[in-house]
Amino acid sequence: MRKQKQRRTAIATCRVTPSELAEWRAKAERAGVPVSDLLRRAMARTRTWTAEDSAAARELARQVARVGVNLNQLARWANTHRGAADALEVLEQLRAVERELAALRPGRRVER
Repeated sequence: MRKQKQRRTAIATCRVTPSELAEWRAKAERAGVPVSDLLRRAMARTRTWTAEDSAAARELARQVARVGVNLNQLARWANTHRGAADALEVLEQLRAVERELAALRPGRRVER
């Protein structure tokens, strides 16, 4: 069964500055669509965050930063003591942790 297309009859309004409206119109013109289509597409791509989501993201970032500080300290030690047999093991473990952290951030690759 084909999904019936709903007619767009409701109107949403918002206040913008004249320069914002001019910018939206220019973007819509470059995209070859009316401003209303541009705004609908932009809103469809927009992800909203709850306060809980935002707090969880901040906590994750703080934890990753702590790990980064510890990794820097370990890397400094390993680089200072390159001659020690244990330093090679530390470097390999640092690389493994680095790969795991990179997996947490899509689009960032770490190769070493």
